[in-house]
Formats: sequence, structure tokens, C-alpha cells
Amino acid sequence: MAASDDGRGDKYRNHLNERGEKITQWRFGEPPNYDVVNKLFEEGRTKVWPAGSLEEKVQNLVKTWEMELVHKANVDDFIYSSPDFTYSLNGRKPLTREEMGKMGGSYNLHLQTSLPEHLRIYNPAEENMESSHRAFTTVFPRGFALEVLQVYTGPPVIVYKFRHWGYMEGPFKGRAATGELIEIFGMAIFEANEKMRVMKVEFFFDRGELLGKLVKGEKLETEAVSSCPILKNTG
Repeated sequence: MAASDDGRGDKYRNHLNERGEKITQWRFGEPPNYDVVNKLFEEGRTKVWPAGSLEEKVQNLVKTWEMELVHKANVDDFIYSSPDFTYSLNGRKPLTREEMGKMGGSYNLHLQTSLPEHLRIYNPAEENMESSHRAFTTVFPRGFALEVLQVYTGPPVIVYKFRHWGYMEGPFKGRAATGELIEIFGMAIFEANEKMRVMKVEFFFDRGELLGKLVKGEKLETEAVSSCPILKNTG
């Protein structure tokens, strides 16, 4: 997802090393730094894939794709997504890149719901890019790490199983931090063209598996706000 401050790039997010992203328009004003979440990833992963393996390549592709989705302000700067790219969650109608932009960020995309509004722990309709990102960088100050657990098929149609995890070290929607390990599991399908640009993404996971664990803490009288000025450690 991003370049480190020393200029060496990020070893899990491919093209930042290759191109330097010199003209990229960054959503929060500068390239994100993933040193903190990379440390969480390396300490908590359950798989260490051999260098050059299909699993390592898919894992790095997914991390890079997520970085672009979260941190690039201009879709023309996307390297790993084709212009006609679409996204869908749990069998919903596919969304174009323009429709995704209107959703207000990756957390709102991944947490879409058809629940009545009064039953929503987290309501994407009431959040924008900044507020949603702030909510999750507050609850997961060390980030929400990602690993690929298994790759079932390789390109052009990549089917894989994933794990996301982090520690609830900040409050969420009026609930106190618990310090607990929060993890979710799911499946995804990435379809890529001959240039390995992603054309279609489908995610399948239970949003309640995440949100239910974030409201186990005690109720707070006031809600804390993230101290992170540019919302970096997102996994």
C-alpha cells in the first residue's frame, strides 16, 4: 500500500517500489506509511508464503489493490484496476468505479447492508470517506492486517480465502475498547486481464462477524476521535 519514509518502498505493495508514484494524487496529501500494520502482519500471520509463489503474488496484489482503493484520490492513478472495473459484495449488484466513489470509501463498500437503519451498528449511508476511515483507524490504531490463507485458482480468475485481523485498542461508536483480537474470514474472486489489471472483484464475508465484536465494550459517555492526522494504518 505505501512507501516508507526512508524511500525504500513497501515490500508487500508492489508498484510503489517500481514507479515511486511521483505524480499520484494522494487522498490524504501524501503516500500512506504501512510500517505499523506490516509489523502487525508479520507478528500475527499464520502463513509465510515462499517468495515468488502464487500465494505471495496474490497476497501482494490484494494489498496493493486495497491501497489504491483507499488512498488514491484520482482513479486515473490506479495501476492495478482497469477503467471498467466493478466491485460486488455478497452477491449484490456490481458497482462501477464511479459508483464506488460515491459510496465514500472502502469501509462503506465492505460494510454495505440491507438491514433497516435503526438496526445498523454501523450505517454506511451516514458515513463519508473521512468519517469511516477515522472510525476504523481509531478502533484499530495498529491497522487491520490482511493475509491470504489459500489460493484455489490462479489468474485470470483468482479465487482465494482471506483473514483480516487487528486489536480493538480504541473505541467504536460509543463503545469502549476491549483490547481483544478481532478477526474475520472470507472469500474473494478477482478477475484480471492479460496485464494483470483487476477487472472484477467479488467479496463474500459476514459483516456482523466484525461489527458484533466491536460493540462488546462498555458504553461511553463521550466518543473519542482518532489522533491520527492523515489516517494511515489501515492494513
